[in-house]
Amino acid sequence: MENRLDEAASPYLRQHADNPVAWQPWDERARELAAERDVPIFLSIGYAACHWCHVMAEESFEDHEIAETLNENFVPIKVDREERPDVDTLYMNVCQMVRGSGGWPLSVWLTPDCEPFHVGTYFPPEPRGNTPGFGSVLEDIAEAWNDPERRGRLESQAEQWSESVTGELEGTPETPGEAPDESFVDTAANEAVRNADREHGGWGRGQKFPHPGRIHLLLGAYERTGRETYREVATETLDSMVSGGLYDHVGGGFHRYCVDSEWTVPHFEKMLYDNAEIPRAFLAGYQVTGKERYADVVEGTFAFVDRELTHPEGGFYATLDAQSQDSTGSREEGAFYVWTPEAVREAIDDGTTADLFCERYGVTDSGNFEGNTTVLTESTPVGELAADSVMDTESVEERLEDARRQLFEARKERSRPPRDGKILAGWNGLMISALAEGALVLDASYAEPAEDALSFCREHLWDESEGRLDRRFEDGSVGIPGYLEDYAFLGRGAVDTYQATGDVEHLAFALDLARVIREAFYDESEGTLYFTPTDGESLLARPQQLTDSSTPSSTGVAVQLLSTLSHVAPEEGFDEIAEQVLETHASTLESRPLEHASLVVGAHDRAVGAAEVTVAAERLPTEWRADLAETYLPSRFLTVRPPTDESLEAWIEALGLDSVPPIWKGRAAIDGEPTVYACRSFACSPPKHDMAAAIEWLRGEADA
Repeated sequence: MENRLDEAASPYLRQHADNPVAWQPWDERARELAAERDVPIFLSIGYAACHWCHVMAEESFEDHEIAETLNENFVPIKVDREERPDVDTLYMNVCQMVRGSGGWPLSVWLTPDCEPFHVGTYFPPEPRGNTPGFGSVLEDIAEAWNDPERRGRLESQAEQWSESVTGELEGTPETPGEAPDESFVDTAANEAVRNADREHGGWGRGQKFPHPGRIHLLLGAYERTGRETYREVATETLDSMVSGGLYDHVGGGFHRYCVDSEWTVPHFEKMLYDNAEIPRAFLAGYQVTGKERYADVVEGTFAFVDRELTHPEGGFYATLDAQSQDSTGSREEGAFYVWTPEAVREAIDDGTTADLFCERYGVTDSGNFEGNTTVLTESTPVGELAADSVMDTESVEERLEDARRQLFEARKERSRPPRDGKILAGWNGLMISALAEGALVLDASYAEPAEDALSFCREHLWDESEGRLDRRFEDGSVGIPGYLEDYAFLGRGAVDTYQATGDVEHLAFALDLARVIREAFYDESEGTLYFTPTDGESLLARPQQLTDSSTPSSTGVAVQLLSTLSHVAPEEGFDEIAEQVLETHASTLESRPLEHASLVVGAHDRAVGAAEVTVAAERLPTEWRADLAETYLPSRFLTVRPPTDESLEAWIEALGLDSVPPIWKGRAAIDGEPTVYACRSFACSPPKHDMAAAIEWLRGEADA
């Protein structure tokens, strides 16, 4: 048995190609090998930017003695969770069911039939606290497997766990409920308030994760009810995320999460999905509050993505690692991002400016991270710095920006975190949505990288003749049939790009993706959407993805996408699918709304009705963009149609529709001028030549 990862497309799998462990990819050959040898499978799931995955690799998977034990007694299989979220979801649910929590690296022991009987996450090489050493765990399991009585107990446990996880992932309530009405957002928002950390922002009393879906939920509830508490909790969280160590104050962009309750020290990996979904939340916050700081954060993050995560042809790479690797091969977490007073003064050419920067961002001799280094946080208000230094605020801000530029240049000389260069369809969809929204709210030029990425995905990952989307592109290699999140996230990205540009080609692509969702992922008998297609690989269970995790719920985004596209293609059945999914899972949403924020937002938008803004013009007038940018309309669907009904015919053909949808029917330009029609819940304003007036009508501030 030899290590077979040297030809893997996944950069994460190739990282383990030189391990003495005889790693196998997740394929039929590896599973057959376990059956032939009559040994268990050891399944290790991780990803390229995962800190503890690297630690376990260095401590255990590069250890020849441990490798020998693994190779003799198991068939070791490595899985990249970013490539195979279906496999990860299945066994992560087992871990959470058994252990009460999960994480990566995920370590699972399976029968040759892939039924799990032992599970954990990171194991140290030797016992540490209450955690047993990895080597002793391997020996104990090998001994148990070779003892007929103990093996029987393991196989019985595997059968029980498999039945439980199948019921958990595949099951739906026996009796559907009623889809949540518009008042339900209050219930969900109140729970978000009750569970919020009002001192430090966010949710939880330990590690702090970004929860963009909850911010959208709160701001949507605020827009509907005007309750200030909802806005306060949302903005407290946004402020904490950007002032603390989650945000890279020198180079822009967000790290994965913070290990403390005060948002000070992050795990330093930078994931594409975080740098898409977090800016979307800040764009909503900017529209609600008008805080320029929020706009600056979005622009800084987009600049980071453009600089660090963009393929020359337009797609977006997956991640930057948490660790840097120096010339000796030594890896150190966060080394690229942390500072000491000496390093700051060495990089900045003016002593006063260096001192101001250290004071502003809490850079001290003792530090707040390993080795007396400092993760930058906004520690001293600019006004206080100005008063203490007898300067005006503008001068201090100019000095701080000058310092940031110099530190950015100095940081270029450091060992850089490695990049995972695979391009994932779904994650690209999230980034495309963020850029498209940025084009409407901040700067129309952000539509260009959104369109470039969408074109990249269509060229490399979409097979138009087969109507099939692949998930992964890496160095010319394309593979892995797309999951629900790939179709839903990329479909939403296409819709949002259409809203930003008015290009009907993007809307047509979104409809193509939605049709596949309907045909391949929707199960009418169960009234739900599954994460894998009907013709996908058969696993122990066919999972659903209802909860928001590091990415939004694929079911929630699919419901939002189908609801939106039902306005364009009402005869396609999209609306009925979205409604049925919400009815099926109504009791789940009511019992645990915060875990299902994306589904709750989808339910709310359907209940209150989309804010339809139809513009009849060759393109969206530039002056109307400002009105849209300044207005928070959480359920907005902006469509631009040709000014005349005659020119609309070509659009209907391009979209594959049989007739003109109601959202465009009879809504031509009046008097040859750009005309806007505003509608919500089957009520419409008179046609207007003023976007501000149409928005005012939508918000209920004027009579129709």
